[in-house]
Amino acid sequence: MNQVLEAYRADAEILADDLEHAAWEAARRVGLTRYWSGVDAPPERHAEARAVWSDEAVCVRFNCRQAEPLVINRAPQVTQKTNGLWERDVCEIFIAPNADKPNRYFEFEIAPTGEWLDLAIRQLPDRRETDWEYASALTAAARIREGRITMAMRLPWRAFGRVPQRDERWRVNLFRCIGSGEGRGYLAWQPTRTAQPNFHVPEVFGWLQFY
Repeated sequence: MNQVLEAYRADAEILADDLEHAAWEAARRVGLTRYWSGVDAPPERHAEARAVWSDEAVCVRFNCRQAEPLVINRAPQVTQKTNGLWERDVCEIFIAPNADKPNRYFEFEIAPTGEWLDLAIRQLPDRRETDWEYASALTAAARIREGRITMAMRLPWRAFGRVPQRDERWRVNLFRCIGSGEGRGYLAWQPTRTAQPNFHVPEVFGWLQFY
């Protein structure tokens, strides 16, 4: 399976709510088609992601199939991070800007409601340290249509403390949580293959390459 998410440089700045910007069509997509275990997910739960970047930020857009009832907050708030967002329908991206230290990464989540979450993570052999006060200044947007959801995040470079160069590679993984109860699904671009659903396995992260 492809282990590279290719981020192409946009000619102009793209905002989170530019969901139909022409730059997205030029970007190469990667599929979220398997559960964390490596087992194929049913097509009606599949999603895809694309990435573009500019002088100011990297943007990630998810297009998701949605054939089942949404699991969302009925009274969403989008002006600040929503802790516990991972318990509902959500797409996530984990990014480690230092390829030599994939255990230090940032977690970004977006829900179909436009709610979002940003965290700074340090994964240790016996525990995980989380900075709940991390503030990335991300912006997010989402749109729900019949059978389909589109969600995007704009992550300014201040979120990572550095700006990439062309042809540079960071570490990355992408995820989708969908459904509820025993039927809840945990999709991973690069499956973590843990005994129980667990996305925090940086050694299996793929690559985010800036072109």
